[in-house]
Amino acid sequence: MRNSEGADGRHRYPLRSLRIPCLWTFSTRSWLIMGLPPTQVWTREQVATRILAGDTLFVLNGNLVRVPPSWLAAHPGGHLSILHFVGRDATDEVEAFHSDETLQRMRGFIIGRVEAGEDGWEPFVPPIANGWVRRAGQDGKAQWYNEARPVRSADVSSSAPASEILLKKREEKTEECGPTLSMLQTAPNELTLKNEKMNSDAYKELHKRVIDAGLYKTRFITGYGPEVVRYTLLGVLSAVCYHYGWLVTSALLLGLFWQQLTFFAHDLGHVGVTHNWTVDRLISIFVADILGGLSIGWWVNNHNVHHLVPNHPSHDPDIQHLPFFAISPVFFNSLWSSYYKREMTFDAFGRFFISLQHKLFYVVLSLARFNLYANSWGYLAKTAFEPRRFRGGRWWWWTEIFCLGLFFVWFGAVLRGCGSWGNVLTYLLVSHVAASPVHVQIVLSHFSRSTADLGPVESFFARQLRTTVDVVCSARIEFIHGGLHLQVTHHLFPRLPRHNLREASLIVKSFAKERGLEYAEFGFIEGNGEVNGVLKQVADQLKIVHMVADSEIREAMKS
Repeated sequence: MRNSEGADGRHRYPLRSLRIPCLWTFSTRSWLIMGLPPTQVWTREQVATRILAGDTLFVLNGNLVRVPPSWLAAHPGGHLSILHFVGRDATDEVEAFHSDETLQRMRGFIIGRVEAGEDGWEPFVPPIANGWVRRAGQDGKAQWYNEARPVRSADVSSSAPASEILLKKREEKTEECGPTLSMLQTAPNELTLKNEKMNSDAYKELHKRVIDAGLYKTRFITGYGPEVVRYTLLGVLSAVCYHYGWLVTSALLLGLFWQQLTFFAHDLGHVGVTHNWTVDRLISIFVADILGGLSIGWWVNNHNVHHLVPNHPSHDPDIQHLPFFAISPVFFNSLWSSYYKREMTFDAFGRFFISLQHKLFYVVLSLARFNLYANSWGYLAKTAFEPRRFRGGRWWWWTEIFCLGLFFVWFGAVLRGCGSWGNVLTYLLVSHVAASPVHVQIVLSHFSRSTADLGPVESFFARQLRTTVDVVCSARIEFIHGGLHLQVTHHLFPRLPRHNLREASLIVKSFAKERGLEYAEFGFIEGNGEVNGVLKQVADQLKIVHMVADSEIREAMKS
């Protein structure tokens, strides 16, 4: 098929017929049985046809991968992490998140190769980006369902490019029975396929350097040895202080114990400790669920989506904090969350808090752990009747339910032993406030960064650098930050053991400089100032909106 090059430098492929090819032919099965990839070459129009028909397809190293519905539901990383890359080249993302063993297994889902230009595959916009998902109909068969309507910016700018698609709750039923071909087409912006392919190639070389340097090898003795000693010391000292009735000191130490364990659970959730899913998951359930009262399953599901679509107002759950925080004025529009499957309503309650968010920032974050409890139980309730996962089956769910129950048993006993209600409340608040610095650490990495949607053309490498920032600190005190201060490198290599991030970050900085990409970093105090500045800026914009609205009302009343 011939292609042409548009004014923006992209290669255009004609989308003529919508003939649906046989997806699972006898020859395809034969190739898979032999362990070899099928030889069929898929054109862009054929891929678009299959996506519109409901298939979940993405490109991996020039191969077309089809994810069966059964596997989509059983994917250990959650179905949303796949749906956000339908019709796109997900090579960098897939290789960053999966082991060589898993990548080898994926070959069984390859159905051929794609026809691409010299600048690589021109991506489609995934249906979920326009609010379209697959659900079971009344007859039990999967069909398209429009959960939200897409909204594009009327005034194109650097913060709201033409490629940006935000979602809002659909107020009335649509006449369309599924996504259309035009919805799959990307809107032009300043990015070009050629440049983003160069960024992708640079990332692959960067990843190879990290692997060759042996940075995926976990430092169990010199890395996690001191960590385990620190966890044990904090836990034991908290228990000793509790025994002698020093409740405030005990609560403070317990909070610091939780704060440090959060970093360990984070590493385990990324399978970045033993690199064995089952072993890391069992350890993380003990650490997060029993000791911390938080569901590791919820965290992994939430965090995977955050890593893949960082700082997208409609898709990244880690910046969806209404009514308490809004890091962009776009949240004034009551956007739809594709993760929480609900409208983030910007009501009077939200307007009050957002107008004061820069003043209440630390107060709200000091109590954030209570929200994590609610999210944990909400996730387990939502997944109670989901199909068995490929890894963990159903045992992971029952184990988490049991272990979360154990947490509330032991922590409830601790609170009951405090005596008076005043002591109980003091112990509860001090322990939870002492654990809150981790929440400040997390938001520093993203709240001050871009929330623009540059579309599916943007490479994984460029997207992570654009939306993430490091916190500069001495190697001697980086245990306080738990590795999360090197957030840029962590986002590029999420499975990398925490204690190797500093060495890897030096390689990343060099590469970013070569490619002319920004590697953002600031000090802890400076970062707090920048985040607070962003929150105040949004609060000030809200005041302006109120002033304009009041002026319009007065003018209307006069006329």
